[in-house]
Amino acid sequence: MDNLFGVIQGRLLPKYKGRYQAHPKGYWEDEFYIAKSLGLDCIEFILDFNDAELNPLLNDEGFKILIDVIDRTGIKVKTICADYFMEAPLHSKDKVVSENSLSILEELLSTAEILDVSDIVIPCVDHSSLDSSEAKKRFIFQINKIIPKLEEKNINLALETDLPPVSFVELLDQFDTKRVTVNYDIGNSASLGFNPIEELDAYGDRITDIHIKDRDLNGGPVLLGTGSANFKLFFNKLKEFNYKGPFIMQAYRDDEGIDIFKQQQEWIKPYLIK
Repeated sequence: MDNLFGVIQGRLLPKYKGRYQAHPKGYWEDEFYIAKSLGLDCIEFILDFNDAELNPLLNDEGFKILIDVIDRTGIKVKTICADYFMEAPLHSKDKVVSENSLSILEELLSTAEILDVSDIVIPCVDHSSLDSSEAKKRFIFQINKIIPKLEEKNINLALETDLPPVSFVELLDQFDTKRVTVNYDIGNSASLGFNPIEELDAYGDRITDIHIKDRDLNGGPVLLGTGSANFKLFFNKLKEFNYKGPFIMQAYRDDEGIDIFKQQQEWIKPYLIK
């Protein structure tokens, strides 16, 4: 497999403060050593809204530690999941919030450039959903401000949305750049009832980051292979595209993380072997 295979931050560790997905402040370094022992290539780092100023991506002292642990383990940080923008959307109606979030994104881009990050995932779901024409207009306005820096630093903003394929393409076409791309979440699309063939036909060549997950239709995460995601259909269709990005495990987790990860790692391996 030429593509990097990795995990979203925290999935190999006990839950942080009982949260399903979060930057595990205080013990995040441990995961890099566990990832190395499991033969993984990378960790998709999380930037949370809570305590963002203490996150290694925005904190000089923490960043030095991050660089050191990457050097020690060889586990890369090639992608960032910017969950921060779910709580403080770039397209917030509150101009103070939206402008502060844009500043955070600019700061994040500078850090990402040093790390040689390829993609920053921008979640536009739940609280940050692009659920109206006005929200989309505000989002487009904000992202257009940052496009020159994306081009300069060769970093993609990979959008994760709950938009159906045609609407998603219409959004992407509003940006005069190839640096605004798609984060494809297998489980989230299955939960929304989307057809992976229709999705990939619409924007398969624009996908730069893939989250591996399974969910029930209109439901939450479940073990890989037990939900509504059609992995065979998706991966067979993906072969039509020259996908070069990473496969990031964002699969179902329990309180501890590692054993259930190993189980699902074995389950997905046949799909990732070309």
